[in-house]
Amino acid sequence: MYTMFSSLRDLLAGLRSHWRKALLEALRESKLLLANGDQRPWRMNLYPYLCLLEDEEYVDIMLQGLSSLSPRGDSLVNMAKDLGSRVQNKYCIRQKTQSHMVDKLRNIYDQYAELLAKDTEKCDRLPREHWVELEVELSSGPSLVSNDTQWPIILMIQLGTHLVDLMVRELKLHSNILNPAQEKKLIAVLYHMYTFRSNRKIGFIKPHPILTKILSEAVETKLTFDSYVMPMLCPPVPWTSPQFGAYLLTATKLMRCTDGAVQHQLLLEKCPDHELHAVLDSLNNLGNCAWRINQRLLDIIISIFNDKGCEKLDIPPPLSEAPEVPRYNPSNPAYSAMECNYLKHEAVRVKKKVAEMHSLRMDALYKLSIANHVRDDIFWFPHNMDFRGRTYPCPPYFNHLGSDITRAILEFAEGKPLGPKGLDWLKIHLVNLTGLRKRSSLAGRLEYANNIMEDILDSADNPLTGRKWWMSADEPWQTLACCMEIANALRSPDHTHFVSHFPVHQDGSCNGLQHYAALGRDVIGATSVNLTPCELPQDVYSNVAEQVEEFRALDAKKGVKIAQVLQGFISRKVVKQTVMTVVYGVTRYGGRLQIEKRLKEIDDFPKEFVWDASHYLINQVFNSLKEMFTGTREIQDWLTESARLIAKSGSTVEWVTPLGLPIVQPYHRTKSQLLQSKIQCLNIQVSHDSNEKPDTVKQRNAFPPNFIHSLDSTHMMLTALYCYRAGLTFVSVHDCYWTHAVTVDIMNKVCREQFVALHSQPIMQKLSDFLLNRYGNGLPMDRKNKKFVEYRRMLQLLARVPQTGEFDLQKVKESTYFFS
Repeated sequence: MYTMFSSLRDLLAGLRSHWRKALLEALRESKLLLANGDQRPWRMNLYPYLCLLEDEEYVDIMLQGLSSLSPRGDSLVNMAKDLGSRVQNKYCIRQKTQSHMVDKLRNIYDQYAELLAKDTEKCDRLPREHWVELEVELSSGPSLVSNDTQWPIILMIQLGTHLVDLMVRELKLHSNILNPAQEKKLIAVLYHMYTFRSNRKIGFIKPHPILTKILSEAVETKLTFDSYVMPMLCPPVPWTSPQFGAYLLTATKLMRCTDGAVQHQLLLEKCPDHELHAVLDSLNNLGNCAWRINQRLLDIIISIFNDKGCEKLDIPPPLSEAPEVPRYNPSNPAYSAMECNYLKHEAVRVKKKVAEMHSLRMDALYKLSIANHVRDDIFWFPHNMDFRGRTYPCPPYFNHLGSDITRAILEFAEGKPLGPKGLDWLKIHLVNLTGLRKRSSLAGRLEYANNIMEDILDSADNPLTGRKWWMSADEPWQTLACCMEIANALRSPDHTHFVSHFPVHQDGSCNGLQHYAALGRDVIGATSVNLTPCELPQDVYSNVAEQVEEFRALDAKKGVKIAQVLQGFISRKVVKQTVMTVVYGVTRYGGRLQIEKRLKEIDDFPKEFVWDASHYLINQVFNSLKEMFTGTREIQDWLTESARLIAKSGSTVEWVTPLGLPIVQPYHRTKSQLLQSKIQCLNIQVSHDSNEKPDTVKQRNAFPPNFIHSLDSTHMMLTALYCYRAGLTFVSVHDCYWTHAVTVDIMNKVCREQFVALHSQPIMQKLSDFLLNRYGNGLPMDRKNKKFVEYRRMLQLLARVPQTGEFDLQKVKESTYFFS
């Protein structure tokens, strides 16, 4: 087997060597033609952009693009955009390395790293302040703030298309390369074709099946990644402004946005620096958390991955385990029309399954390869945010926002003794990960963990050969990691002194609804989402399911057929996703699809009633939420209508978070831009052009969920800042907060206090004042003008803030299950 792999790898190496020479020669020829004026009037002059790097570097980029191309292929636009952006990144880094800026950066960073290493010494300065002071001390020389101008998206696609064209024309192999007995002829490695996506015809670049087979059977042992998609092996550069932070050399946007969108960055740059300090400091705090790999768990996962995977444990199997595509001749009289139809649909299903298997397998391979690469290192994840202020790690493939597997193999690099209550928190966290005892008290969960200690220890000692209790958990790999940590703590001489690196999570109870309930001071809603102290945790999903069941029972008595069919099938699981996403703007149509999917997963449910049942249930879920959260619906309606009128007046919706972060919704009417290339005429769809009119529907529908997202990100940032002040390790996955077991109680206290502090502000009144100030100056003078009526209506609505209830916000500080 090794000899076969080795010979195929040698074959690939030979092909790549030949392709490198062919691409290098073709690139140089194309540059000569462009330099000598072979320029079509409809094409941008690419010659200057083909001289920014060495010719060999362009060839490396092309071959890297070939290696990362999926067997299913990719759209020409995506592939071109990727190649163009790689050229730009490489050029920007080269510019910095060739200037004296790198020497100055190295000087400052070395001193900054020394200061960070002295984290045991008490210091009142923040990392951002450390960096700024060092930069002032070494003020001579070039500025560290990059002057990199983002290339226009059209330029990147034009440049990338030129490179793709070279690849399609020059990359060839012999058709009999795997079977010398066949006829020998030269064939293209890549071919350009057309396919349809959402009724749109698009150009597609697809690899030849022979290349796909060689790549899959060679099982290469090396993957190539750009440095900026890997975890950092040194602490990130602190964000000091919207233009500077995160990576040392790679330019990174503070606020993520679609390629070519500029409105967010312009808004940030207009904002006074001091108003962004709190946001920047919270991002720096998240990025400065050091991580390490749980090596024992990683080895177990890799062993299963190499042994054909396991779908039950979310480890994708290889394509060798894929089902065979049914083969049949539709003209064969042996098959009836019904059988032909079945086989046709089955073939489509299996092909889709095979494609998904490849994508999932490659995704897992990337994650595990990166984890294995840094298994002996300490590493960091620099952070940035989206336009709503929600924070994300910059490395895309491997981070703590990932799947159960990824989270399970990540630990804090810094360990802390468990102390007197740390072991209890580990046990409670374990029960939370299993998905069991959701409505039990913390004491009840702790008691349950103690009662199943034999299963916990057996899972830790014999994960693949024992009773395998951990495999039945909601989050099996995190459950196993926690079992191992508990076992190690129990077997230590004194568990209170056991140094734990394990992150313990605390999750909000349907966090979006928590913010709505606090905004509206809604007593019933606040109780449903654990803003008020209770002996047992309230579960809003179960509460909604019970309310829906009451509605169903009443309808069943009245003889409603679908209500009778649904008897015994309404559960927490059926309604959970819809309840969770209603607060983030899911429509009745989207909610119906979610419920339909859940019903299809129930084996006993009669499939012929799925359509009617999902229609019935979505209405009942919305009715239930309307009864339980009266204030929520009023606030949602006010936000929705405000956004509609603002967009109709010709403006995009803007606001500022309580931490001073300016936000603008980037939804504009889509504009088509035709781009000629040698391969095809590309129709580029641009939806972020701020010169276009706002997309009224998107501006309207997105405002409520985006506004709530901006509040939950503000709450997280406040918690991060105050946890830093208290000396805690803190990271988050949106509304899931992580810290050491010994500091869970402190984090909980900070989390509650900052939620109360946030919502003690007149958030809705401030929003109303901002919107009136921002959009209230365009009132037409002519009262008979139709726009005058619309503007006056908008101003009246913006000034009319929804009424609030009687809920006492201070009760949140006493609520055990607010985050638990």
